[in-house]
Amino acid sequence: MLAVIADSASLARTQLADALAFAEEEEIPLQVIQTSELDRPEYARNDASRCFHCKDELFDVMEKFREERGFSSIAYGVNVDDQGDFRPGQAAARQHHVSAPLLEAGLTKQDIRDLAHAAGLRIWDKPAAACLSSRIEYGRPVTREALSVVERGEDAVRALGFRQFRVRHHGDIVRIEVDKEELPRALDPAMAAEFTRLFKDLGFKFVTLDLEGFRSGSMNTLLPAETLKRAG
Repeated sequence: MLAVIADSASLARTQLADALAFAEEEEIPLQVIQTSELDRPEYARNDASRCFHCKDELFDVMEKFREERGFSSIAYGVNVDDQGDFRPGQAAARQHHVSAPLLEAGLTKQDIRDLAHAAGLRIWDKPAAACLSSRIEYGRPVTREALSVVERGEDAVRALGFRQFRVRHHGDIVRIEVDKEELPRALDPAMAAEFTRLFKDLGFKFVTLDLEGFRSGSMNTLLPAETLKRAG
């Protein structure tokens, strides 16, 4: 068995560092490979099929790596709960015949957290974390510059002590989603002023706090039903 991390501009450095540290702690054999999804125009244009093109690039690279290293199959971590959201990347996984053992075992995200907790793994309650590109509104091109701004913004929010949140890039507007349990602290006038300072320094003209709080995949709510059906 070999764990593989695909590294690119859409992977936050904090997430990469933590994954590397966890693998070392648990003595998991690990290889970091490079993917180039940002060089694909169909990915960079950031329409509803972006995740498909991301996974298509990932599994193209992993398949070559698998052949070179002599492994028999590739597995990824999709689970039962992922079936209830808009995930066009799963179509790419099926096209590449990638195994999905957690899904085949009927495990939900909570099941996986419970098993990780029982196994004594420190990451059992780690906040969910999607790629940085998912923070950029559909139709706005994914660029290294935009990804860097989002990453720096999320690093700053994390440094303020928030745990579960997203920084959503809407051009001149930034929309900050904070978990509902942490929302009262975010609504404090002093904290709101700090958010404003931080994100205007990053180049945003308007700084907003989403009163619905953190929602995984909230950008998908902006897509028409016809687009969701066609793309995934």
